[in-house]
Amino acid sequence: MESAIERMGILPVVAIENSADAGPLADALEAGGLPIAEITLRTQAGIDAIAALSSRDGFIVGAGTVHSVDQAKMVADAGASFVVSPGFNPRTVQWCLDHSMPIYPGVSSPTDLESAIEMGLTVVKFFPAEQIGGVKMIKTLQGPYGDMRFIPTGGINASNIASYLSLSSVLACGGSWMVKPELISSGSFDEIQRLTAEAVSSCRNNA
Repeated sequence: MESAIERMGILPVVAIENSADAGPLADALEAGGLPIAEITLRTQAGIDAIAALSSRDGFIVGAGTVHSVDQAKMVADAGASFVVSPGFNPRTVQWCLDHSMPIYPGVSSPTDLESAIEMGLTVVKFFPAEQIGGVKMIKTLQGPYGDMRFIPTGGINASNIASYLSLSSVLACGGSWMVKPELISSGSFDEIQRLTAEAVSSCRNNA
């Protein structure tokens, strides 16, 4: 899973209010060159949206904002290919590891990273990225944690993503600027496609 996410470079973080929008959203992301999404459980429609996209050929759907083992079980049953959590919950991480479900728990400190290493993880979410030091913080952590790779998320957008992706320790960046809830709920899928294509092009030009 890590190689697929790294190949994409960007992980769209989606809060969707109506699961009927999942298909058109995926169409827009694919047309923009980004056939992947992290569907968060911030809304009631999250599980149904994951289920709707899980059987879509060539599209990778994961689950975000997973706080518990019960939620991990739910998204696994819905067909999620990976799990992302905002913080480090050892029980949730262990359940995912025991069931061969890729999980990228959120970390914000060396202590969190020590916990991740203890459980055998090599890729974690760095959250909330901009608010806890951004690129400078990741550079600092690269020293003592050279084998760890990060998926920075939080405050990342078109103007700063290139600075993150320039770091060898960054696997990909999570972001929602191309899939804002208001764009989805208003049916602005052409705009989502445009913003996605723009982001993908920018990442490739800075690779």
